[in-house]
Amino acid sequence: METKLTSRLFLALAFYASTSTAQVSAPQIDSVFSSLKSGTAPGAAVLVVRNGRTVFRRGYGVTDLRTLRPIDSTTNFRLASMTKQFTAACTMLLVHDGKLHYEDHLTDFFPEFPAYGKAITVRNLLNHTSGLPDYEGILASQYPNTPDDQIPQIHDAAVLKLLEQQETAKFPAGSKWEYSNSGYVLLGLIVERVSGMSFGQFLQEKVFAPLKMDQTLPYEKGKNEVPHRAYGHTCEKSTCRETDQSSTSATLGDGGIYTSLDDLAKWDRALQEHTLLSEAEMRPALTPVAPSRGRAQSAEAPVSYGFGWFLDPYKGHRRMWHDGETMGFRTTIQRFLDNKLTVIILANRTDVNPQELALKVANLYLNSKR
Repeated sequence: METKLTSRLFLALAFYASTSTAQVSAPQIDSVFSSLKSGTAPGAAVLVVRNGRTVFRRGYGVTDLRTLRPIDSTTNFRLASMTKQFTAACTMLLVHDGKLHYEDHLTDFFPEFPAYGKAITVRNLLNHTSGLPDYEGILASQYPNTPDDQIPQIHDAAVLKLLEQQETAKFPAGSKWEYSNSGYVLLGLIVERVSGMSFGQFLQEKVFAPLKMDQTLPYEKGKNEVPHRAYGHTCEKSTCRETDQSSTSATLGDGGIYTSLDDLAKWDRALQEHTLLSEAEMRPALTPVAPSRGRAQSAEAPVSYGFGWFLDPYKGHRRMWHDGETMGFRTTIQRFLDNKLTVIILANRTDVNPQELALKVANLYLNSKR
């Protein structure tokens, strides 16, 4: 009897230790965002998921300065480069269906593309080793000394044409790592060519509908409307003005999705449970690229990147993450794999650093000794 009681006590203590290592309170998390509490200024939406359960979900500030509608968990923000994980998922789903291969070449889909595209594979596009020129830089050079709001918005098809006008890549495909919005615009177009659907339709049918992300969409001006929309703002010296769209805000594959905390909670659950892609099928997305010229580098530091995800650890904790930055918006998703912790912050003002705030929240859990 004593042995059985001891065994049960040991199991109970083990269970308690495994489930109570980071008892963080809502007021602790809320205090991180105290500067964003306002009924008259733009702000942010914050989601914390722990062990598959939403433990914190709150809005701060307003969606826009005209209606002063409070931000909540249904408010839709432009994700900017957080979109890339969805574009990567679309590409991977086509690989899953046997309609696409990672080693297919750019010229397989765009035969008219210049010769430098023959060496660029789908894998290169996904992990930013394509060497494609930056379409934003090309666009800026075509409109020198022109304010952004006077430059016509560019769309995906026009990006393809710009790239087709270039004679060479920036470096041989696979030899270096350089973050490429151009590559993800082309991935969106490849999804369209291979699937026979528009990028938005493919996302809806293959990603959003199966996951019941019914408020999420890639925004196309004049074609659809964003429900519960947050508008972007530039804030300087406590003064904010609406700055919602730029010349490059109309492209889709690299940054065009709008979504909310409620729908991102469903996305996070799908990643955790491998709803769309199996663990084996996700493995390439979570394998850091190794360029032929050595470790991947950004302008500032070494980089660990897979398909639509940065993969460098934080304080020794395995992590997959991505930020987004565009006119009026700043976003981040931080997923700590072994800790089963996700922090998502969507901001509609440019003077906020979502990653810094998200890591402050993560520290509450990762540093807890309880």
